[in-house]
Order: sequence, then structure tokens, then C-alpha cells
Amino acid sequence: MDGMSRRVNLPVLQGAGADASAAAVTAAPTSEGGVKRRHPPWIRVPLPTKPTFFEVKKRVQDLKLHTVCESASCPNIGECWSRRALTIMILGDICTRSCRFCDVTTGRPLPPDPDEPRRVAEMLGELELEHTVITCVDRDDLEDFGGAHWAETIRRVKAACPKMTLEVLVGDFKGKPELADIVLDAAPDVFAHNLETVPRLSRQVRVQASYPRSYKILEHARRRDAVTKTGLMLGLGEEHDEVAEVIRQLAGLGVDILTLGQYLAPSRAHLPVARYLTPDEFDAWKAFALDAGITHVESGPLVRSSYHADGQAALVRALRVDKGLPAVS
Repeated sequence: MDGMSRRVNLPVLQGAGADASAAAVTAAPTSEGGVKRRHPPWIRVPLPTKPTFFEVKKRVQDLKLHTVCESASCPNIGECWSRRALTIMILGDICTRSCRFCDVTTGRPLPPDPDEPRRVAEMLGELELEHTVITCVDRDDLEDFGGAHWAETIRRVKAACPKMTLEVLVGDFKGKPELADIVLDAAPDVFAHNLETVPRLSRQVRVQASYPRSYKILEHARRRDAVTKTGLMLGLGEEHDEVAEVIRQLAGLGVDILTLGQYLAPSRAHLPVARYLTPDEFDAWKAFALDAGITHVESGPLVRSSYHADGQAALVRALRVDKGLPAVS
């Protein structure tokens, strides 16, 4: 996991921006003494009011589908669903892992629903999106960790939405490239897997996962010339130089798309927020990542893995052409 050979200047994050972040958090009530901690003023989302939001919600319920938007308590659900953009979550809504940042239910899941791929394709066919993201819960209870179910879902969606570019956000397959190949062979347009945090914090944050294992899966996808994407949460206690080194590694690997967002604790039972980064700091990290050589970067306090991904169809098509991959019709 060597970084890039050329040097890239680190963003300067000390001074007014960092002081404003500290002041905003200090001034806000904390969770001590039973008082709920408030987010700083730049982390605010309006309640959904548009009819489209409720139409999408009803259709998801009618088709008995799950979304990470709901299961992971994403703060952007109102904005995204109001423009008919959602991230469907396959293989059920119960995860076999217990990551300390995630609000998805942990437990013993039901067997995969063989009709789910058809319903996912039906939903996406109705939405007529140019690009979408599908993700999943971890299924360590399955021999292939859900690979075959993934492949069937991709094939169904591709048949129903031939003009749409499809991004899949997958688990680590316990670091087994041959299982990742089941997904890659089904030809998604983007292969995404999140590192989530820096190596030092990975075991604490992700519990049953590891940074080297996740890196290995991204590395394997790159060897197969897939368009690759990953994401980091910031504000978990990572050091400035640690983030910079991860970005250099990803650029050296040739990862195409990177997301950087603020970690927000879903509840008091989850890891606490160590620090709130300011919008200026996220802008600085975006500039750093682009300068390091990553093609596209989404960076901001409310950025999540699929944030604004619905507007990235042209980007994905261009990246595929650059890699000599088949064009999306």
C-alpha cells in the first residue's frame, strides 16, 4: 500500500476554521448529564415536505424493499428522495456485523429473498434514473457472503434499466477476491467499497472488518480495470497525517471516486463524535485529494457514500471509456 511517489502539500486546517469548529461544539449542549448534544450550525437538514418524497416512500413499502437511507438514518433522505434518488439495500435489513458507527440492525438475518432482485429492478425501472447506487448488509452467514444474490440483482437491474449506470457498494467478502469476482463478472458500472476510516481506527470503528482486507478488495477491483470508489468518515479521532496518507494510497492505487463526510453518531450507543470539521476543512481535503490524483471527490459535512451519485452518470460513462470498458447505451 505504497503512497504516491510525488509530494502533495497537506491542507492547512489550523486557525480560524478549526477554532470555529471547536467553538461551535463547545457552545452546544453535550450528552453529559442526559442533555442531547447539538450539531454545529452547518449541519442542518430540512424536514421532507415534497410530495415526491412520500411517493417514493410508499413505493418502497409497497415493494417490500429496504433502503440504507432509512436503515442507516441518513440525514440526506429528504433531499434525495425528493428528487427520486434512493439507495436500495439488498439481502435484507439485518446485518451480521456490529460496526460502531452504523445504525443498521445487527442480528441473525433471514435467508435471502429470491424475489428481491426482481422487485429492485421494478422499482428502479419506475424511477427512470440516470445513475443509482445499490448497497447491502453484510451477510457473513452465507457461504458466498451474498455474491450470487448480488449478481442476480445486477443482471435484473441492467435488463430493466439499460440506459442507467449502476453503482454497487459491497462488503469486503472477507478479503476473498474470487467472491468479489462474482459481483464484478455481473458488470456493474462502478464497484464501491468503503474503507470508512484510517488504519489505526479501523478495528475500533468496524469491529469485524480490517483496513488491509478492504484495501485488498479495492486493489483487486482495480486490477480488473473496474471503475472504483471508496469513502471515509471524518471526525472519529483520526489524525491529519493519517487521512493524508490514506488519500495518497488511494490515489496511488488509482481509485476513481472518493467521498469524505462528517461522522454523525446515530445514538449514544454508537461511537461519539470526536470532532466536527468545518466546511472549509472539507473543501481543503477535496483540493488535496484532487491534487493527489483522484478523479472525482465529493467532500462535505453531509456527504455520504451515495450523496449526489444520481448526478454522476456522465462521469461514470467517461471513466468507463477511459478504461476501455463497454459503453452504457
